[in-house]
Amino acid sequence: MTEKISKEDIRLIADGVDHCLQFAMQQTLYTPLETLAATMKRTHTCGALTDKDIDNNATLQGWVHARRDHGGVIFIDLRDRYGLTQVAFNPKHSESTYKIAEELRREFVIEVEGTVRHRPDGLENPKLATGKIEVFAEKLIILNRADTPPMEVDDRIEINEDHRLAYRYIDLRKPGMQANLIIRHRVAKLVRDYFDSNKFLEIETPILCKSTPEGARDYLVPSRVHAGKFFALPQSPQLFKQLLMVAGFDRYCQIVRCFRDEDLRADRQPEFTQIDIEMSFINEEDIYHTMEGLMQAIWKEVKGVDITTPFLRVPYDEAMDAYGSDKPDTRFGLKLIDVFDIARESDFKVFTGVLESGGSVKCINAKGCAKFSRKEIDELIALSQTYGAKGLAWIKIRETGMESSIVKFLSEELQKRLREATAAQEGDLLLFVADRKRHLVNTVLGQLRLELAKRLKLIDGSKWNFLWVTDFPLVEYDENEQRHLAIHHPFTSPKDADLPLLDTDPAKARAKAYDMVLNGVELGGGSIRIHKSDVQQKIFSLLGIGEEEARAKFGFLLEAFRYGAPPHGGIAFGFDRLMALLTGNESIREVIAFPKTKSAESLMDKSPSTVDDRQLKELHIKLDVVRKKE
Repeated sequence: MTEKISKEDIRLIADGVDHCLQFAMQQTLYTPLETLAATMKRTHTCGALTDKDIDNNATLQGWVHARRDHGGVIFIDLRDRYGLTQVAFNPKHSESTYKIAEELRREFVIEVEGTVRHRPDGLENPKLATGKIEVFAEKLIILNRADTPPMEVDDRIEINEDHRLAYRYIDLRKPGMQANLIIRHRVAKLVRDYFDSNKFLEIETPILCKSTPEGARDYLVPSRVHAGKFFALPQSPQLFKQLLMVAGFDRYCQIVRCFRDEDLRADRQPEFTQIDIEMSFINEEDIYHTMEGLMQAIWKEVKGVDITTPFLRVPYDEAMDAYGSDKPDTRFGLKLIDVFDIARESDFKVFTGVLESGGSVKCINAKGCAKFSRKEIDELIALSQTYGAKGLAWIKIRETGMESSIVKFLSEELQKRLREATAAQEGDLLLFVADRKRHLVNTVLGQLRLELAKRLKLIDGSKWNFLWVTDFPLVEYDENEQRHLAIHHPFTSPKDADLPLLDTDPAKARAKAYDMVLNGVELGGGSIRIHKSDVQQKIFSLLGIGEEEARAKFGFLLEAFRYGAPPHGGIAFGFDRLMALLTGNESIREVIAFPKTKSAESLMDKSPSTVDDRQLKELHIKLDVVRKKE
């Protein structure tokens, strides 16, 4: 039974509550709503005030970036994401405000109200947008105090990356990090506007989906409702965007989160962002034209640079032969040179033996590098060995002729031909790689090419050399698995002219695949897809994917294709990598708000973490590993 409360009881309770509130306010433990509302009246940001605002009143809010006490006058730099404003506290002007200012420390959150004035002559700061003015404080409210921060909010100070990631919310206060994320926002908006103006629709695809592992491992999510079954986080929206083409949405785009459980490095994260595109009733030319327009728009907006189109197109074989890479950096020369004929006629058994077994001998002319010491050459040899080379032969071009331990194996005639083939002049250094595997020769020399360009300072950082790499191989043969593997994915269409090769020599078949490359970095890749069931079945058979496995992995897509699939194709760009290039960062962690470490951990929130036994039981999971004490 509930007792009735009289009006007198209610009055006494109200009086008691009011008394408690008054006591709390006196102890500075409570701020009335009126005071809270009064603080939310910022009139300007900390990057807005200029000499045009002189003698006007301004109210600013932000963090104390720095504090200086100059002869009884306190100066602070107040910071928000828009910039810095200098604020002066003079006891002669307001003693009460000055006393509060004496309490200020770095990273206190405050509100200050005052009059905008010119800085004294000689004390202006031309590096700041607000450098001509200061705010002469009349009122100061400390909105929140702060402990001494675990790091300086200063881009100029080098800090261990693990420490930065552990306190990412402090690291993100730095102007450089904020600028990166602001640019990221601008580019994301520009991408959406560009595709919207070209009649694309942004359509969200599932995050919880079927596991169809291709290449990297899937991140799996156990189902509580369906015991023993799992969702997977998507490595890409590939199958869903193709289904959208079947559904009749002929132009799809999405800035989408993707997940891959793979070993990490500077340009990889377990969760990353793609600009994902798919189009129907198109060919490669439509892809090239549309995506080049996107890059033009981005570079014009962010860098103020006019990108020339159409982009250079380099077939895959040519890229590998000339640059040793399927993502060539064309800002400098140092192209690879095939010396097959000269090596074959030499007496150097390393060369002749490799060529007799169907291998390759190629070289690079490192212009002006005959001055390299033996130590420097040994470093290049060691580098080549890390990429699989058994060794690195070299010849220095001197005034007196060629200098090397292998020169004795070359006749005078061959030496002359070698100089002509490599355009070698006095002071040059020729570097040779020989191996039975042609691909390895190209790869090793491609890496040496990049290393030499760095050492010789040949790379022009002001250049933006876009290009397309085209005509990729459709498949490659894996000796370990004794079967062909798709270079891209099993839905990539072969070139029409190469369809007969699928039965006779699949390794020579080319794909309708393409990568966009910028300054030696792959921005994105894609292909025209297979939309005919007979061709798709042939590819599955070639890859050793049986009918049962195909149904298990891709059944819903193959079923959809039975009901009328249009010709279609697409591409996906690594958004994080694109942002790293635009902001001049080597690591994509610099353009992601809350990234993981190289070991796929978050040092800030300590994930991944253990979960309690109740959660595991709900998910029908029993651990067979011993939990370590935290």
